[in-house]
Amino acid sequence: MRADFVTPPPGLAPRTEFRLEEVQGADGLFTLTSADDTGVRLFLLDAATYVPAYSPRFSDAQRDVLGPDVPEAHLFVVANPAPGGTTVNLAAPIVLDPATGRCAQVVLEGSEYPLRAALTQAA
Repeated sequence: MRADFVTPPPGLAPRTEFRLEEVQGADGLFTLTSADDTGVRLFLLDAATYVPAYSPRFSDAQRDVLGPDVPEAHLFVVANPAPGGTTVNLAAPIVLDPATGRCAQVVLEGSEYPLRAALTQAA
């Protein structure tokens, strides 16, 4: 599936075009790969599957970034695998409109959610 960001994700400018693919045999785990084949790849987790209690609040401006009506938006968190354990970025989720492929990484206001939460703690 295409994932076209409305603005480049932080740290990945100028890239806005990506491919989102589910990892076979790993429910709710996805790879987000740059469409320009430069090798840029992130791991995304379906928030509903891996952090079901995660319920970020978006400002009106943040909600409007994908358009006025996105009834089936999907929420993902970026996973950072490391030898000491996997962390997830709860401070900047990725919101995807599966009908259009438009998406955005939304930096949440305040400090309620950490940038690197241990996956076991986040769940």
